[in-house]
Amino acid sequence: MSFASAISADFLERIAEPVSRFHPDYLSYRNREITKQELIGRLPHVALLGDSVCMGIYISSPWGTFWRAHTCRRRNWFADASDPHAGIRSISKRLEEITPFVVTQYAGIGAMVDHEGCRPELFRRVLGTRNFSGQISQLLRVARFPDLILISIGHNNVDWAWRCPPDELNAPETRLNDQSKQFRQNYARELRRLLSRARIEKHRVSVVVFGLINFESYFQGREAVERLRESDTRRYPHLETTYKYYISFHPAYRRNLMRLASIMNEDLRGMVVDLNRELENTGNIQLRYSHALATADLSRAELLHPIDGWHASVEGHNVLAEAAFSDLGPSLEFLEIATQR
Repeated sequence: MSFASAISADFLERIAEPVSRFHPDYLSYRNREITKQELIGRLPHVALLGDSVCMGIYISSPWGTFWRAHTCRRRNWFADASDPHAGIRSISKRLEEITPFVVTQYAGIGAMVDHEGCRPELFRRVLGTRNFSGQISQLLRVARFPDLILISIGHNNVDWAWRCPPDELNAPETRLNDQSKQFRQNYARELRRLLSRARIEKHRVSVVVFGLINFESYFQGREAVERLRESDTRRYPHLETTYKYYISFHPAYRRNLMRLASIMNEDLRGMVVDLNRELENTGNIQLRYSHALATADLSRAELLHPIDGWHASVEGHNVLAEAAFSDLGPSLEFLEIATQR
């Protein structure tokens, strides 16, 4: 799956204003001293790495899911291309109130934190999904490295019951511990690749590692959806389809899924602490862990999609956008974006 990139539609008009921080760059462009591409390169660049939690998608028939996986890129909590006064008040819409910028989304349905070189399973290959290592590789190939990189991935790694030996379903302690350990190792390895590139950049780079969503409140919303489905079987027509792709969503396995997600969030927090020790005296990089998505309240049925009751609805994406953006202040301050126009 290729990444999706977009530039603020009115960026030329905005930077043409004398009060704009980029007005000198605009004058250089107007005087043909720099190209339009060079001008765009001087705008803030924002990127997102992630999984389907970051996408405006839902599960239905195999063909419908395949089509959306390849086309639904910009209607989610990170980027929403709809009318500024409608749809999702995404991070991109909120940032556009501050500054024109370039946004790129690498997230893909079914993406996992993986070991570089591991071949994705057939289902993910058909969908064109790139796992975390593949998304990192894509990002490392770009000529203009982003200023702000948001990472929200790992939700598919908590499916502990997937391919679980029968004897471990009722005694999963060892499996949960091994899975969380592998998750942290793979995440840290890929993040180090990203930070190695950031070290050689001349501009500041802020990386935000978001914790996994609040699965405890999420399953409260899911249970509300299931009750609605029981009273009217016409609602949420693909509610059960979820279980074909995500074994641990079965009620019997949810408690351990929540436990694993909590462990992984602590692993992410600890990983960021360790990596920041390695970044000492690297003044152009800011690495942060954010618990914003892990504390967002997703307990209402209307926050889940009316087709599959699994992925976020428009209202759900608004909740995630509000949570994520509310914790971007330190990053915007570090990048001096908060004062741009």
